[in-house]
Amino acid sequence: MTLLSVTDLSVSFGHGEAETRAVDRVSFTLDKGETLALVGESGSGKSVTALSLMQLLPYPAAWHPSGSILFAGRELVGAPEPVMREVRGDRIAMVFQEPMTSLNPLHSIARQVGEVLEVHRGLSGKALRNRIVELLRLVGLPEAEDRLGALPHELSGGQRQRVMIAMALANEPDILIADEPTTALDVTIQAQILKLLDDLKRRFGMALLLITHDLGIVRKMADAVCVMSRGQIVEHGPAATVFRAPAHDYTQRLLAAEPRGKPNRPADDAPVVMEARDLKVWFPIKGGVLRRVVGHVKAVDGISLAVREGHTVGVVGESGSGKTTLGLALLRLLNSDGPVVFLGRDIQAMSAGALRPMRREMQMVFQDPYGSLSPRLSVGQILEEGLLVHRLGGDAAGRRAVIGQALDEVGLDPATQDRYPHEFSGGQRQRIAIARALVLKPRFVVLDEPTSALDVSVQAQIVDLLRDIQARHRLAYLFISHDLRVVRALADDLIVMKDGKVVETGRADQIFEAPREAYTRALIAAAFDLEVAQAVEPTTGPS
Repeated sequence: MTLLSVTDLSVSFGHGEAETRAVDRVSFTLDKGETLALVGESGSGKSVTALSLMQLLPYPAAWHPSGSILFAGRELVGAPEPVMREVRGDRIAMVFQEPMTSLNPLHSIARQVGEVLEVHRGLSGKALRNRIVELLRLVGLPEAEDRLGALPHELSGGQRQRVMIAMALANEPDILIADEPTTALDVTIQAQILKLLDDLKRRFGMALLLITHDLGIVRKMADAVCVMSRGQIVEHGPAATVFRAPAHDYTQRLLAAEPRGKPNRPADDAPVVMEARDLKVWFPIKGGVLRRVVGHVKAVDGISLAVREGHTVGVVGESGSGKTTLGLALLRLLNSDGPVVFLGRDIQAMSAGALRPMRREMQMVFQDPYGSLSPRLSVGQILEEGLLVHRLGGDAAGRRAVIGQALDEVGLDPATQDRYPHEFSGGQRQRIAIARALVLKPRFVVLDEPTSALDVSVQAQIVDLLRDIQARHRLAYLFISHDLRVVRALADDLIVMKDGKVVETGRADQIFEAPREAYTRALIAAAFDLEVAQAVEPTTGPS
């Protein structure tokens, strides 16, 4: 039974000479119980196509020059708002790519999940609370009953993504659109979420439209595949056929792309750039009428490390293991205990004023590029901020040239610096975030999931880029990632974290070849065979 039929769909932004065709005459069908994957590089039109199905594109900035979207026999293109309100969230639901920008930062997760149930199911009181808890448990959120009052910023990236999935599944929709649903998740939780989606699809006869750059997920999940490039579908067919015998050159290049090469090996006498000894980040838990401290969340609990010039230390572990917290603590963006020595100076006791001149030399690429890029500033202004603060780049023309060079280094056209973040795809925004860190020519960079939003071909390019920049400028990297394939290509040494502690550490190649600990073995196995991921339970703390 065909639930959705898309015929000759086009989407344009702007009008007249400024018109840009983002989707060009796309056609496909989606049957009940089927999983259809839309794959392609960043900017190929996948997400724009998905947003069109729910009529979520901003009119009149975006419009349909042609096309039809029939859902259960009802035309959605140009449908009145009351009709779309009935369809959205109830009949067709969507998991968005960036949970931090999709969740309201001022509302608890219980309120946000509950809102969907109140609007479409009329639940309230105890029945509403029970259903919210049931959904949060269903998507694997640890200690669901205790997290109902949590705000989005109190959850890790992976935990926020699970809340988004719970909201989308609340009304058991006919079609679930999953736009990069596992982007922020580590490999073990990724496998659990994918299995959950597949189980729910089978249980309720739900159709799944899966948008992803991860071809491993497509191979495992999809019944059929549409390969998109520059707004068009260049290949469409059963997943098994497309993977076994891809007909189009573009599809062949996608299937062949993955991060390759070996990490840079620092010189034996390379100086230590960043060092921490017995570092701790404990968040107090307060209870009782007087709100006294009754315990601590030990996000980072006694970790020591050293990162040398030209050296990459990879940090891996599940969501909530403390990886991001470790990176923030090293940059003095979170309070911590224990010496933090940068370029031979203990920065732990420094005042904010004394530390400010040193911040140019230690930068961070954050996990969520859209959340960390101001929507009110152009790309050029975003990159220029650091240059202005540290009085670099000379006059306006000089700064513009420096910004253009930084954009060129990450594979973006320098002429795009006058555009705004919303005009770029997710992968392009991640490149902008990397350029912002590199424009100041730092000595130490914390890379927090810098390739998580990128398609496989661009992942490989970014890994090559990071290695090349490191070799030329002798940068020291702390590379945080759940993608062990990328870590293997970039990290020379590896730290495996769980519940704020180091489970295993050493040379990355040795750990990948012969992991000593059961937890490390489960992570590595999950990265290359998702079936074994159930061996590892999700962790709880912030990441």
